[in-house]
Amino acid sequence: MLLITEQITDVQVVVEEKNGIKNLFITGPFLVGESKNRNGRVYPKHVLQKEAARYSNEYISKNRAFGELGHPETPSINLDRVSHLITSLKEDGNVFVGKAKILETPMGKIVKNLLEGGAQLGVSSRGMGSLKEKDGVNLVQDDYYLATAADIVADPSAPGAFVQGIMEGKEWVWNNGIIMECDVCEMYDDISKAKRNQIEEISLRIFDNFLSKL
Repeated sequence: MLLITEQITDVQVVVEEKNGIKNLFITGPFLVGESKNRNGRVYPKHVLQKEAARYSNEYISKNRAFGELGHPETPSINLDRVSHLITSLKEDGNVFVGKAKILETPMGKIVKNLLEGGAQLGVSSRGMGSLKEKDGVNLVQDDYYLATAADIVADPSAPGAFVQGIMEGKEWVWNNGIIMECDVCEMYDDISKAKRNQIEEISLRIFDNFLSKL
């Protein structure tokens, strides 16, 4: 499964006041289906519907739908980089419109300062899944897993545009509920399947392979 990210810049900033306290939100299209993007990928609507429903139920409804400032290279959420809390994700045709509250975390304060200074920011979804080529496009398959509906990123181009987002050379898989990089998984599989008299030889081969990549 590849780490797949998609970037959208057509988001708006909203200030809401409740009980004298002002909160800053961003809102706009977080996910888009059935359209070929600049990466040559298409997200079938039923895939996004399934994941948006799961994500809303497991994360948004429980105030666990965090997003980060920047573009992480793993599907895991790094709490020290959290800048916002996604509060809603609603279907509108082939688009899933999201809303996120900017938090008073160190990264959230950076986002606020950027927005107050007039910076234009975008959002980037992050998930894992496999691709299947068909008629010149890469279709995202049913195994797609949405890790976060929106990270906050710099505006790369025109509003509504997508930018290249697959993290080349970084593939991650699920292993009994734990996200592991593929290289680590392969090493683990090689050792776990080896006979007792082969472990030393395989371990040395893995170590040599590791050194060659440094």
